[in-house]
Amino acid sequence: MSATVQQPAPSPEIVTLDTTVVTSWKAPIAFAIFTVLALALAVFAPQEGDTTFRLSTQSDLIQLSEITVPTMPALWTTIVLLAIATAYSAVLVSSKRRVPLWLIVVFAVLFMFGFLTWAASGAAIPVIGLLFGSLSLAVPLIYGSLAGVIGERVGVINIAIEGQLLAGAFTAAVVASLTDQPLLGLLAAMVAGMLVGMVLAVFSIKYFVDQVIVGVVLNVLVIGLTSFFFSQVLAPNASLLNTPPRFERLPIPVLSEIPIIGPVLFRQTLVVYLMYVAVALVYVGLFHTKWGLRLRAVGEHPQAADTVGIKVNRTRFWNVALAGAIAGLGGTFFTIGSGIAFNKEMTAGAGFIALAAVIFGQWDPIKATLAALLFGFASNLQNTLSVIGSPVPSEFMLMLPYVVTIFAVAGLVGKVRGPAAAGKPYIKS
Repeated sequence: MSATVQQPAPSPEIVTLDTTVVTSWKAPIAFAIFTVLALALAVFAPQEGDTTFRLSTQSDLIQLSEITVPTMPALWTTIVLLAIATAYSAVLVSSKRRVPLWLIVVFAVLFMFGFLTWAASGAAIPVIGLLFGSLSLAVPLIYGSLAGVIGERVGVINIAIEGQLLAGAFTAAVVASLTDQPLLGLLAAMVAGMLVGMVLAVFSIKYFVDQVIVGVVLNVLVIGLTSFFFSQVLAPNASLLNTPPRFERLPIPVLSEIPIIGPVLFRQTLVVYLMYVAVALVYVGLFHTKWGLRLRAVGEHPQAADTVGIKVNRTRFWNVALAGAIAGLGGTFFTIGSGIAFNKEMTAGAGFIALAAVIFGQWDPIKATLAALLFGFASNLQNTLSVIGSPVPSEFMLMLPYVVTIFAVAGLVGKVRGPAAAGKPYIKS
């Protein structure tokens, strides 16, 4: 007689989710440094008098009254608020919570208000002009950052943004000058940027060359080619080949009359309006469409994407080409977008600042756009303060955009993780 031993029923599988939140003290430390800087301005370089903020231009339908604040009381109030924000960020991090984006934005606005109040003491700041110029300078950075986001999300690090912007600026100037049609120049710039992106894609995807090296080489190649053609072809024939027409400003009825926002956002050129559309399309496409899901899957886990039938290398190739077209479109701002003739290396490192915006924006199109706007604001600030005769040394103002770029990426980003497969070639096994 045999005995049957009944095995105990298996217990239900218990699934535990890792809810660990990665936090960093970088943001509170950065907040503390900026708070100390504001305190140093108040203690060691006080400015007597009042600061005026002009909120309207003479052409505005709705005129807003100027706001005048006493310099030192406003600065001391700002310092107190900065200290509160710093303490709050420290409490969040100590309790293992992230510092939210809204707090960083509020802190940046407060610090800039205090700095502007101190720097423009006894003068008037044209707020509309400051914001309008900031948006204008941010346009190529935003296009470049969108190209960087798409490239890295699909798994290819696009160091060649600088070359794509420059190729777009050059091609737009030549084609628009020959045809007297800025729209044709815009289309040609997109093609030029796409070609640079395709070269990057071929070498990094098909031949497995290091993506960073290919990007650097492409930047040098485009700089060399455009400089050569400028000296040998464009300069001797400037009237024919390098007198690009510019896009006219197109005020949007009703919207352009909204106080502050209207003159800044809705009295722009076609290049800027296309930028608004590009930001929206890239964001919606990345996170709310099948295209975006496939793109992100290829950038995060190409092996898994391949197993479900996604053509990894084909997806990478065409999206890198698309990113190049977007960057080339951004290059039009330097020539037909501003009505300026092409010149050697006129992008002046905008592609690398756009890469910093990608990292600062944590590979998100909206956040990268906000980061690019910050860098554009820092670039335009030097022009505004120079016009109003600020006591800030001109040498400091010239380096301000790059200081802000370094500090933002190194100090405010915190611990972030980019796409897992970015920079890694995919070899099908």
